[in-house]
Amino acid sequence: MRAVLTWRDKAEHCIYDLAFKPDGTQLILAAGNRLLVYDTSDGTLLQPLKGHKDTVYCVAYAKDGKRFASGSADKSVIIWTSKLEGILKYTHNDSIQCVSYNPVTHQLASCSSSDFGLWSPEQKSVSKHKSSSKITCCSWTNDGQYLALGMFNGIISIRNKNGEEKVKIERPGGSLSPIWSICWNPSREEHNDILAVADWGQKLSFYQLSGKQIGKDRSLNFDPCCLSYFTKGEYILLGGSDKQVSLFTKDGVRLGTVGEQNSWVWTCKVKPDSNYVVVGCQDGTISFYQLIFSTVHGLYKDRYAYRDSMTDVIVQHLITEQKVRIKCKELVKKIAIYKNRLAIQLPEKILIYELYSDDSSDMHYRVKERIVKKFECNLLVVCADHIILCQEKRLQCLSFSGVKEREWQMESLIRYIKVIGGPPGREGLLVGLKNGQEPNANSVAWNTQCEDMLCFSGGGYLNIKASTFPVHQQKLQGFVVGYHGSKIFCLHVFSMSAVEVPQSAPMYQYLDRKMFKEAYQIACLGVTDTDWRELAMEALEGLEFETAKKAFTRVQDLRYLELINSIEERKKRGETNNDLFLADVFSYQGKFHEAAKLYKRSGHENLALEMYTDLRMFEYAKDFLESGDPKETKMLITKQADWARNINEPKAAVEMYISAGEHVKAIEISGNHGWVDTLIDIARKLDKAEREPLLMCAHYFKKLDNPGYAAETYLKIGDLKSLVQLHVETQRWDEAFALGEKHPEFKDDIYVPYAQWLAENDRFEESQKAFHKAGRQQEAVKVLEQLTHNAVVENRFNDAAYYYWMLSMQCLDIAQDPAQKDVMLDKFHHFQHLAELYHGYHAIHQYTEEPFSSHLPETLFNISRFLLHSLTKDPPLGISKVKTLFTLAKQSKALGAYKLARHAYDKLQGLHIPARFQKSIELGSLTIRSKPFHDSEELVPLCYRCSTNNPLLNNLGNVCINCRQPFVFSASSYEVLHLVEFYLEEGITDEEAVSLIDLEAPRHKHENKWQEITSSNSQTLRLDETTDSMRDDDPFTAKLSFEQGGSEFVPVVVSRSVLRSMSRRDVLIKRWPPPLQWQYFRSLLPDASITMCPSCFQMFHSEDYELLVLQHTCCPYCRRRIDDPGP
Repeated sequence: MRAVLTWRDKAEHCIYDLAFKPDGTQLILAAGNRLLVYDTSDGTLLQPLKGHKDTVYCVAYAKDGKRFASGSADKSVIIWTSKLEGILKYTHNDSIQCVSYNPVTHQLASCSSSDFGLWSPEQKSVSKHKSSSKITCCSWTNDGQYLALGMFNGIISIRNKNGEEKVKIERPGGSLSPIWSICWNPSREEHNDILAVADWGQKLSFYQLSGKQIGKDRSLNFDPCCLSYFTKGEYILLGGSDKQVSLFTKDGVRLGTVGEQNSWVWTCKVKPDSNYVVVGCQDGTISFYQLIFSTVHGLYKDRYAYRDSMTDVIVQHLITEQKVRIKCKELVKKIAIYKNRLAIQLPEKILIYELYSDDSSDMHYRVKERIVKKFECNLLVVCADHIILCQEKRLQCLSFSGVKEREWQMESLIRYIKVIGGPPGREGLLVGLKNGQEPNANSVAWNTQCEDMLCFSGGGYLNIKASTFPVHQQKLQGFVVGYHGSKIFCLHVFSMSAVEVPQSAPMYQYLDRKMFKEAYQIACLGVTDTDWRELAMEALEGLEFETAKKAFTRVQDLRYLELINSIEERKKRGETNNDLFLADVFSYQGKFHEAAKLYKRSGHENLALEMYTDLRMFEYAKDFLESGDPKETKMLITKQADWARNINEPKAAVEMYISAGEHVKAIEISGNHGWVDTLIDIARKLDKAEREPLLMCAHYFKKLDNPGYAAETYLKIGDLKSLVQLHVETQRWDEAFALGEKHPEFKDDIYVPYAQWLAENDRFEESQKAFHKAGRQQEAVKVLEQLTHNAVVENRFNDAAYYYWMLSMQCLDIAQDPAQKDVMLDKFHHFQHLAELYHGYHAIHQYTEEPFSSHLPETLFNISRFLLHSLTKDPPLGISKVKTLFTLAKQSKALGAYKLARHAYDKLQGLHIPARFQKSIELGSLTIRSKPFHDSEELVPLCYRCSTNNPLLNNLGNVCINCRQPFVFSASSYEVLHLVEFYLEEGITDEEAVSLIDLEAPRHKHENKWQEITSSNSQTLRLDETTDSMRDDDPFTAKLSFEQGGSEFVPVVVSRSVLRSMSRRDVLIKRWPPPLQWQYFRSLLPDASITMCPSCFQMFHSEDYELLVLQHTCCPYCRRRIDDPGP
């Protein structure tokens, strides 16, 4: 530590106190009865302030820099502004000894010989408190909560902001040791408030806020007059009767003298946040010093030891940044470090430390030896068993016991010493002399990882030198203390920083000389990725593959690593052509023309051509080929077209493909882009033998909705099957049928899709015909079954009846195949039965679901009875037994069949009834009880064979309970028709039977009243006059009167003679197609006309049928139009 005098001045009177403005620009001094204001930068007296009438003893500046206060022997305190104007004055009863501003609240404490006062800028008033002794000094804590008062009787009183005493400290010397100066440590890092106390018992002591003493009293050997801390509390200044200012550590260890004076020092202060000290003396001298703290440090490899707080040594591991502090409690003068040794020179001795273990990361030191001697030296070095002292030109080697073993005298001043290693006790020393020093070099460091590199600093620059190459310079503040890899450890003022310096410059110096391995070693110390890549490229071009591989691995460039591996593999296989290897390298680097020249030189023109085409450099490739093989030129054009396609230039690609004869690719691009015109040109230019490209053209024509061109293309190559498929897909059925006529082998390919298309478009009858034409009866049945199911689910029962009838007829058609006859006939009868049920149920559904019904009550009555008789245990899908019984109950009641109605209501009670019918059924069940328990006889059905009256509800179903003859119902009103079915005797064919019936047997003259009207739509029997046409001797009537025996049904079988006796007008024939037999019915009441539909063979009363045909223009059952010819 050195003190340099910056400026000095002398006042006429003793300087009792001084204060700095918080920003350090002004200095206020108490000199006589005036205040002197100085500029701190150059010592200029700015202004003397007059206000006091007697000697000014004390002065203090507020922390905010807005005002300062002065206290005088005239018992007054004056408060001044920073502009040097007095704004307030107040007095005490005795002379003012000291003043101090609260650092937080800016409250002013002013102390006199008998009391102290607290003045607050807000209250503008002073609160005074008595004191038992003269107050000599005062100081506020950092947080402004407590005020310490030092008294002449050796007592320290700690008061709160209100002046109340909280702690009282009595010094051992009492009134013999007056307290002359006290100050709180301003450091924010200390956990406790620490009060430094200097008394005229010549002691320096430290106390906590609680009054507890810290450590022991430290003897001073002079009477202290002033005590003050540095801004951060790290050092203490003390001055007094020894006529000098001394620097102490915050713990009270004396470090040295700041400046010797000619008289007592009454005051000394540190300029805020700086190392400048001002001293005021008895003789009026004002001295302004700058303190310079030199850096004391040592370095060995990655361990750096330096002095901290003047008395501590910190050893830092530069790589791991671990730190350890060694407290010496004395001024540290020199530090040396080597391997596991650490030497510290103190004022009166040298301590030698060693590491606890050999672990390179161990940071624990212990004392090995002590040399208790005072040494004066410029440099200190420690070795394994010795210490080296340097004094000017002389080197001394001492053992750890302090015995001098050797001495050397140098020709010039020694500026640098370094231990460069060697066996313990015989280490080598590197000594730097002033006469061999590099200009502007104040410190030097060798690279610990590369023997050929060092760096030195000076003049604000860092210089890096590798081998014998020129020095590389860059700006750097401070000086270097270590060089490890790419890190340079630099000390600037008191802070150590690690600067990452890329080793690019020395690496390039090696590269310029093609010294790749050495350049790689430098790069390993630390260079940028760009430098690594440059090293890799240079090594690769120099064919130094090992170095290149390492460098490319570092930058993770897999592409070049693959190249190097492939070259190494080729070398192993015996390839030695370096030109070829270098050509590969150049092509990878993008130097394509140089690569092409090398390929050509090494006789591998094909590789150059391949490179150009891969890079789409087709013009260069053509130039390279010059007048080459046309095959290769065509290949080039194809590759160019591929490239044009990839870069989204399809038009150009198509033209190139066509010129290269690659029609398939041209068609593909044109088709994908929808260029029909281009496709037409290609298709018309192609020969019909080129089948594949033409088929592709046709495919794209179809896709682009141009079937005409597709058809043209298929015709060109004669692909009729594809042409048929095209017509089918585009639904051009006329062209398809025309083609089918000429080529019957495609019949299936046309009619099956046509039928499916018709079915999808709800044209089912046409669809069936198409299926028939294609011979696909099963499909026809399947379509109809699905449609029927849908109709039932959607409650379209009349449609369901129609579809079931169509299904039955379809099954009958299929039954002509002997293999399927039995199954299909069963299906025919089943579907016929379902068609009749749904046809009848349609009316029931309409009646129950719609508000109005077009059917007569008798019709609904008959239908519901017919359905109940026909239904088995499980009714078909969609047919509701509840609705049927409900209809029967309502119509029976309306027609007078009360017994039947009651029976229907009773039946309903056992069924699940929908909520909407619930009330109606319950009401009907009650009201029917009021009606007589019998049925109207008019409603009772009659059997026309045996003239038996049948019950309204028949357990046997729709047959006579007596003769078991099945009833024949009208398909509109569902009344029992006066028809009896008869069968032919064995041996009589249908044709013979019809011819016998057609014979006109002799009749009585009144029998010509019958008239038969035959049309294409129906057969009608009409009686012109009402008369009994049945004679007693009618053979058929005789057959009817046959008595039944038992419960078996005995059919009416007629012979030829009976047939001959019948009139054609009385007989209705159901002419079923094979394999079914015809059915014959005889009308027993010829006066009531009956009509039979020639398509579905359903029977109707003639008047009903004519009316229904007029309404629907077709048969209400099979929907055969009246203008259609018969089956």
